[in-house]
Amino acid sequence: MRVRRTIEDFNLAFLDVISCGFGAVILLLVLSRFAEPVVIEEMREDLDKQLARMEQEIVELSGETRTLNRDLTEKNTQLSEEKRKLARLQGLLSTVKGEFAAVKDTAQVKEIIEGKLQAAHQELSDEMKRLYGQQERPTKANSNIGGIPVDSEYIIFIIDTSGSMFNYSWGLVLRKIEETLAIYPKVKGIQVMNDMGNYLFSQYRGRWIPDSKARRKAILKRLSGWSVFSNSSPVEGITRAIQTFHGKDKKISLYVFGDEFTGSSIDSVVEAVDRINKAGRKGRRRVRIHGVGFPVVISQPPGLQQTGIRFATLMRILCERNGGTFVGLNRYGGA
Repeated sequence: MRVRRTIEDFNLAFLDVISCGFGAVILLLVLSRFAEPVVIEEMREDLDKQLARMEQEIVELSGETRTLNRDLTEKNTQLSEEKRKLARLQGLLSTVKGEFAAVKDTAQVKEIIEGKLQAAHQELSDEMKRLYGQQERPTKANSNIGGIPVDSEYIIFIIDTSGSMFNYSWGLVLRKIEETLAIYPKVKGIQVMNDMGNYLFSQYRGRWIPDSKARRKAILKRLSGWSVFSNSSPVEGITRAIQTFHGKDKKISLYVFGDEFTGSSIDSVVEAVDRINKAGRKGRRRVRIHGVGFPVVISQPPGLQQTGIRFATLMRILCERNGGTFVGLNRYGGA
């Protein structure tokens, strides 16, 4: 009986301990349930503040990004403009270098700039003098063509039809063409092309225009309103005329009328003409090349005269090498 009583006391004490433990756990659970909303609320407030702060930073960063992008665009635009300026300056430098390389005689350059070009004279052979004596004596008006050989049977006019020529010199161009025709009372054929190689009369493309008083009047009439595209370079017209019309049995003269040369190289033009206008056994070229320079560009301020100087330089060289004469007009009233 004594042993049984001890076991029951132990069981009761164990149950008390267990009950207290469960009670403590339940109390902890109850306390944590009361504390949880407070903690969550504090965390939410912290997160809201962080979110607001991050959104503000995003707005500020977006503004800075737009500013940086705008600055970058402006810098790229400035860089592109500077590159274009550099390219223009490099092109101008190359042009100036080419001009100074081509123009070796500074005395000639000064003479051209001052507008004191004079007609170059070429002595006539006995045969030329005989032919000249058979023709009408030039009038005072066409004496400016003096010094140009008149032994040719065919004549071709290569005319710069650019805006500068058509707008400022066209009346003078027509007068000089009429004066040139006057020293050739009768020829076997005439042709008129612009400096690009385009024909005044398309129906006579690649053929000679028969010479007559009516034809000469028709040429001047058509020329009075002939305004077609031109690149202010006589190269195309000269080469096309030589290649199309030269012949061993023909004496041909080219008259190149212009005021400027905008090509890249004078030397390359001279070499190209030398290749197609070859000299025969007696040293006579296929065609003569004469030139008439008009004072449109030369009369401009010094900075704008370069293309006019280059035209005069080119034509002096071509005329000298191809048996012709260059006449520079230093005023709109004549040579």
